[in-house]
Amino acid sequence: MLLKGSCHCGAVKFQLESKHPYPFNICYCSICRKTAGGGGYAINLAGEYETFTVEGKEHIATYNAMIEGKKSQAQRNFCKHCASALWLYDPRWPALVHPFASAIDSPLPIPPEKTHLMLASKQEWVETHATAKDQCFQQYPKESIAQWHQRLNLEKQ
Repeated sequence: MLLKGSCHCGAVKFQLESKHPYPFNICYCSICRKTAGGGGYAINLAGEYETFTVEGKEHIATYNAMIEGKKSQAQRNFCKHCASALWLYDPRWPALVHPFASAIDSPLPIPPEKTHLMLASKQEWVETHATAKDQCFQQYPKESIAQWHQRLNLEKQ
């Protein structure tokens, strides 16, 4: 599925192909919450880096979070004008890029279930709206984004 996204002010536009376009993985970690999570969490997708194109690269800044006293390799990209969280890229997995669902302008499919992760980091004011179908994890689940899509037979070609 072709995903098109942009920042709020329009300075940055991007697109990429994704076999895993369902916005199901809701992350409550302090990094996602503080850098992208207006609702106390963030939702990211997965796409193929080789198809990733960006207009307005000069308007992008990156942030590498500190995790347990060490600078993370994961690069959180955002617009330096409007501060929209756009995507995460991690050189440890160079074939992938993870756009934030909040930056996607294309219609996204509705997931049949959701995964709530990093609940140990959730703030008390944030309500977890998990249904009976949803899975909840205090940390990271073992199931990857690709495995979730495969298990539910949702891969888009």
